[in-house]
Amino acid sequence: MAKSFQQKLKILYLMRVFMEKTDEQHPLTVAELIDYLDRQGIRAERKTIYDDIETLRLFGMDIINRRAKPSGFYLGSRNFELAELKLLVDAVQSSRFITGKKSNQLIQKLEGLTCVYEAQQLQRQVFVENRIKTMNESIYYNIDEIHRGISGNNQISFQYYEWTVSKQMRLKKDGERYRVSPWGLIWKDENYYMVGLDEISGIVKHYRVDKMLKINVEQEPRNGKEMFRDFSVAQLAARTFGMFGGREENVKISFANHFVGVVMDRFGLDTMIRKQDENSFSVTVQVNVSNQFFGWLAGLGAGVKILSPDKVQEEYCDFLQQALKNYQKNDPTEREPGYGEAF
Repeated sequence: MAKSFQQKLKILYLMRVFMEKTDEQHPLTVAELIDYLDRQGIRAERKTIYDDIETLRLFGMDIINRRAKPSGFYLGSRNFELAELKLLVDAVQSSRFITGKKSNQLIQKLEGLTCVYEAQQLQRQVFVENRIKTMNESIYYNIDEIHRGISGNNQISFQYYEWTVSKQMRLKKDGERYRVSPWGLIWKDENYYMVGLDEISGIVKHYRVDKMLKINVEQEPRNGKEMFRDFSVAQLAARTFGMFGGREENVKISFANHFVGVVMDRFGLDTMIRKQDENSFSVTVQVNVSNQFFGWLAGLGAGVKILSPDKVQEEYCDFLQQALKNYQKNDPTEREPGYGEAF
């Protein structure tokens, strides 16, 4: 191997070893660096190692000479701190829309952004196998195709599936392709959703990205520009519960004071809060009225009450009564002592 080419490789190998094998607690001495290069088939002297380290410093690498024990040279800073990589690993782990296989692949790539010693700390965080994950391996490509439609101002078409009781995938609408003008993506409740204008109904709808199959970017331009000019994807996420649809309503709701944090988390800090009495407040929020919205209210218990409109209040009462029917007993003799009358 020509000497000049060998020298070019030498500094590249030094860059790699500093990135992959060193941190403050694991520096490498000049002798160890020479031994490492020798194992790569490259001979080096102490003086050239010092010169190469200085070249790497001038290039921008934060190589520090630690004089206290353990002594030696190490890479002091990286593009990502360990805490930042842990946050990214947590995001990958908790994302239902990323399959277990893809999660492991992504985490391995994130480990490559730090040294082997810090990567071990990331590995201890990996508990992907028991997380509920999507089964659709093509979700990466789905997201890419949706973004191509958005950036190119094109409609997209796709098939959409649902699960049957026998745990089989079944195409909705007998496999007929959906035609949508895509306008945004929402990461909500650990799932990815595409928001767009349905070309057949002319209604804004959202679709689980992991349930979309065989996406095509079409030649036709997107529709709905006027509709989405002032449309807030964030507001849609806030007013939609479980990302289920429903008619939009301005609903006035009373909450016990200890639910103020729940309301802020759900509807945002800009929500107008009106004091009712010493123990409660009310808000008027735009929501998509659905069983999922009612389920959210029911989960808060007696500390919440729909004040208006009357129609929504009546629908909520009906929702609760229908749920209670599953627990009502027809034969009074079957009731346990102390039971009151059923609602």
